[in-house]
This record gives sequence, C-alpha cells and structure tokens, in this order.
Amino acid sequence: MTTLTPPATPGIDDTFELYDLRVEVVAPDGARLYCGARIGDHFVVEGELLRMPANQGFSLYSLAAILPLLPAKQRVTHPNDWLSTDTDIACPDPNCPSRFRITRLGKRRFRHGDTTAVPLA
Repeated sequence: MTTLTPPATPGIDDTFELYDLRVEVVAPDGARLYCGARIGDHFVVEGELLRMPANQGFSLYSLAAILPLLPAKQRVTHPNDWLSTDTDIACPDPNCPSRFRITRLGKRRFRHGDTTAVPLA
C-alpha cells in the first residue's frame, strides 16, 4: 500500500506543535479507588498516540471522561484560559476519590502534510 503525502508548499511553513501529555492517577493516601486504578498509574499521549506502560490497564469509563479534554490540552492556550491552569479531572464515579492529573510535557513538532491528505490552501 502506498501512502501519499502532499508535498510541502514552497515558502510556507506547514509545521505545528502539540504538547505531549502525561495522565496520572492521583488520590488521597489510603483512599479506596473503585475504578481498578492504582495511585501512580499513568499513560502518555504523543501526538495522536496513547502509550501505556506494559501490564497496566485503565478503566474504559475513566478514559471516556478524559478523552475529550486531551486534544485541547495538547494545544497551546492563552495563559488565562482554564485549560492552561486546571490539571485534575474527577473520576466519573461520584463515589471514587481519584483524580486524573494531566501534565503538559515537552512540545512535539508535526508537519501538516504528514498528518492529513488535505492540502493547505
């Protein structure tokens, strides 16, 4: 199978940056977690890839609560935007005291032509 990558447009910088993210389970010491997570469980988001350590799972329901926020957290935001400052997301189970801390890591550079077949205008 051949993958077609649109050529870069001469004189146009088609690059953009996204933050890599780390999502980690945090909770008060001694708290009982109902989602099957352990304090310190985590995954990393690199571009569109979600990477989990070997032998570690993540609740489907917890992941469903977090996923809509990840693309927004990857983008550069205004310093006053709540997405720039708020890091902890509550577990979707109202009886579970866990939180999922989203930390922005370093930025990764991408090329438009490597991420879509739609050319820049």
